[in-house]
Amino acid sequence: MRLLLAQLAPRPGDLAANLERIRAVTAAAPSELAIFPELYLSGYRIGDRVHRLALREGDAMTAGLRKIAHDSRATLIVGAPLASRERSGEVHNAVLAVRPDGEVHIQVKRYLPTFGPFEEGAHYTPTDESRPVPVAARSIGLEICYDAFFPEVSRSLALQGAELLVIVSASPTTSGPLFARLLPARAIENGFPVVFVNRVGVEDGVIFGGGSGAWDARGEAIPGRDVDGVELAPEEQLLEVVIDPVESARWRPFRPVLRDISARPGAPVPGDG
Repeated sequence: MRLLLAQLAPRPGDLAANLERIRAVTAAAPSELAIFPELYLSGYRIGDRVHRLALREGDAMTAGLRKIAHDSRATLIVGAPLASRERSGEVHNAVLAVRPDGEVHIQVKRYLPTFGPFEEGAHYTPTDESRPVPVAARSIGLEICYDAFFPEVSRSLALQGAELLVIVSASPTTSGPLFARLLPARAIENGFPVVFVNRVGVEDGVIFGGGSGAWDARGEAIPGRDVDGVELAPEEQLLEVVIDPVESARWRPFRPVLRDISARPGAPVPGDG
């Protein structure tokens, strides 16, 4: 499976410009799965503009993502604010998986940071549920940034059959060392590859740290290739990574964590946590 890790800096508040960047990048760098950071479509530090910028079912931005996915034949993984379908006036910090056939799967962020420079709890409504999504004939788990610090979220996705975990992020430079230690552990303890795409750039004094990459089921870094032909800012990067989910399946019998936890009385129920 060929993945494109788009470590980019969005233009805050400019949905059209960020959508056009997604189109240009996917056209220049073909892949099966093109991954963009948390809240990439809107920018992160958008404050009260979140209601105006939130995507809604059937709107022009969602239609634009569908067209890009269709034209590029890639599934897009894109972070965006999303208007709640259940409760009028509420907005989610969400990641959308937009398939070439036009089908859209959504994962809402579960844990909203409200410390340091973060104030997500003032703007977004979380969820209590994670479900893998079908992408390119594979089952993929999706997480958003702070969710990765709660191991039960990743474990729930693994127990439900996720073959790959994709984490999109908008984390600052100060969080980089923490993610560098945590992400290989998530791969090892669940026996699947982990992909991390974090944004770069500066918004409202917050410096975002990049550090995008991928790790196999053993927690070893998967080498990638820089993609040329796209104009990038100095800290931006387009990285092509090839992942073989079958390799993870071959590895799991040598470290059968999921098998052993499932066999225990009172084992976690898929979807719980």
